[in-house]
Amino acid sequence: MTELAHVIIAMLQVVCIVLGSFLCLSAAVGILRFPDVYARMHAASKAGTLGLGFLFLASTVHFGNLEITIRAAVGVLFFVLTAPISAHLLARAAYWAGVKPWEGAGVDQLSGRYHKETHRLDGYPFEKRYAKHIPKGSENLDT
Repeated sequence: MTELAHVIIAMLQVVCIVLGSFLCLSAAVGILRFPDVYARMHAASKAGTLGLGFLFLASTVHFGNLEITIRAAVGVLFFVLTAPISAHLLARAAYWAGVKPWEGAGVDQLSGRYHKETHRLDGYPFEKRYAKHIPKGSENLDT
C-alpha cells in the first residue's frame, strides 16, 4: 500500500475511535445525569450501541483481517439486536412495577390505558382485527 493509503486508514481509525469513545462516554454521562429510569435506558441503549459499533469498526479497519471483521460484525449485530429489546423490556417492567416517568417528560400516554392484570393496553390495535382467530377462553392465557 502507498503512504497515502496508510494515512487514510490511520485517520479512519482515529475518527472511529474518537467518535465511538465520545458516544460511549455520552451514554455513561446520560446514565448518571438523566432524571428517570426511562431516559437513562434510552441513553444506555442508543448511544452505547452506536459507540460500540464505531469501536468495532475501528478494530476492523485496524486489523484488516477477515476473521476479525466477521467477529466485529457479529458483535455489532448482537448489540443492535439485544440492546433495544432489553431496554424495551426493562422499561415495560419498570412501568408495570409503578415507576413513574419524570414530570418534565410531558404527557404519560399510558396512564389509565395500561391494565396491570392482563399487561395489555386499551385499544390494542390487533384485538378487533384478529378477534375471530383467537379461540374462545384463551384471552387471558398470556398473563
